[in-house]
Amino acid sequence: MNETTEFRSPRDSDGHGTHTASIAAGRYVFPASTLGYARGMAAGMAPKARLAAYKVCWNAGCYDSDILAAFDAAVADGVDVISLSVGGVVVPYYLDAIAIGAFGAFAAGIFVSASAGNGGPGGLTVTNVAPWVTTVGAGTMDRDFPAEVKLGNGRIIPGVSVYGGPALAHDKLYPLIYAGSEGSDGYSSSLCLDGSLDPNVVKGKLVLCDRGINSRAAKGEVVKKAGGVGMILANGVFDGEGLVADCHVLPATAVGASAGDEIRKYIQLSQKSNSKSPPLATIIFRGTRLNVAPAPVVASFSARGPNPETPEILKPDLIAPGLNILAAWPHNVGPSGIPSDKRRTEFNILSGTSMACPHVSGLAALLKAAHPAWGPAAIRSALMTTAYNLDSRGETMLDESTGNSSTVMDYGAGHVHPQKAMNPGLVYDLSSYDYIDFLCNSNYTTKNIEMITRKGADCSGAKRAGHIGNLNYPSMTAVFQQYGKSKLSTHFIRSVTNVGDSHSIYTVRIRPPHGVAVVVEPERLVFRRVGQRLNFLVRVQVEAVKGLSQGSSVVKSGSIVWSDGKHIVNSPVVVTLQQPL
Repeated sequence: MNETTEFRSPRDSDGHGTHTASIAAGRYVFPASTLGYARGMAAGMAPKARLAAYKVCWNAGCYDSDILAAFDAAVADGVDVISLSVGGVVVPYYLDAIAIGAFGAFAAGIFVSASAGNGGPGGLTVTNVAPWVTTVGAGTMDRDFPAEVKLGNGRIIPGVSVYGGPALAHDKLYPLIYAGSEGSDGYSSSLCLDGSLDPNVVKGKLVLCDRGINSRAAKGEVVKKAGGVGMILANGVFDGEGLVADCHVLPATAVGASAGDEIRKYIQLSQKSNSKSPPLATIIFRGTRLNVAPAPVVASFSARGPNPETPEILKPDLIAPGLNILAAWPHNVGPSGIPSDKRRTEFNILSGTSMACPHVSGLAALLKAAHPAWGPAAIRSALMTTAYNLDSRGETMLDESTGNSSTVMDYGAGHVHPQKAMNPGLVYDLSSYDYIDFLCNSNYTTKNIEMITRKGADCSGAKRAGHIGNLNYPSMTAVFQQYGKSKLSTHFIRSVTNVGDSHSIYTVRIRPPHGVAVVVEPERLVFRRVGQRLNFLVRVQVEAVKGLSQGSSVVKSGSIVWSDGKHIVNSPVVVTLQQPL
């Protein structure tokens, strides 16, 4: 470690830890803002919770040994919730330090939440997928920070930014260039990599840069060093239309992929010799905008299912706010995170599933305080079965990357709903033994399972549990391989524990996935007391999809809902049909 830039203690020299910790448990602060943006009262989810921080990440990376040591220390210290805004690639659970550490925490009764990862919007990108971890994706809020690009042809293009310095003139247009058509090496200059821009060309101009390789704010520094007056940052095709606001070091804004194409085309047309007007533009900063609709929307970067390690367990579990989140920031780091940024701010606005995860961690702390007897599985169940998937319009939440409706693979059980989670009615509970049966039925060897459990594992009872889909999870996922069969069927066994009213009768309402027959037995659950546990069986039958090409799959989703007239307990039912290679 470099003792001049980082500390041999949990003290933060980066900003990520301060930001995520304050989202979970920051005390009330008024007034709070970042460079004048998002003014108001700031608070974490559980402002009165006590906070312990364990450092696992250094400038050189996050080491498995530190992750395991931090889990062991937190368990020994008697924490109630562990929040982990860290992730890597998906590997089998017995090789996954986070999964191993989290299993020990679960066995000690500790709720573990982890970020789903920022590898979206592509499928199979979700990480931290162990079923004993609550995996959190990211959604937007009804607030944004518009910064529009005004082109010389009169077009206004939407963008976002948290730039707080002297603005560009509204009544003046600046010469506009695309970095990719100016440098000697078009690829590195298009990305505005360090040293790729020629000051003779850039000086006094507004520069369009493409996303990728270096950080978004670093591109702005490269443009500023070359003498540019401002930057427009364009998404690539894969980033889609998802926009992230940054604390840029010069007047700058971020625009979507299609807007980037439009601006490049405008520059090309204007530069043609017969064009009378050279390419011109400016950026107009609009500050903070509230009551943005629709909201929430699934953030473009939020990692998506299906679960690459265990397709029968739906991941992410749920989503929470993760786009443009204001939270605390250390006084020794500039808000752009660039070493040369000497600005200082008490709060910063960041985006990522790193920000979504501590929202859920803080809510778990509130649930634990309200219901001390609840274990980690009950807390996760309460958060999942009360989550919602409709936005402010009353329609299915949109996917920011495409503008189309999102799916269960994007949001899992839905967007977390704190008030409803306090009183879920029924919970799907789980013990360590259930997870050992799950691992046995996942065809892990006893040796591999014992690497996860760190104690003896007995697989003799696992056959009784049936298949891995019978893990008592709040969501139900069936994965069928179509080996020329015309009808495919399976079943799920589930048990629910009454945490609502002592005498209550729940009836089931089935919203089957399209073209899937779903039967629940029994259709009524009659509870006599609180804490009583009753079982039910879900049968799923579906006809094979004709004409499915090799290696492709079809996902259909629905839900089963238990209600006693007061509580609504919702579980996603997902059916995937795969045509094997």
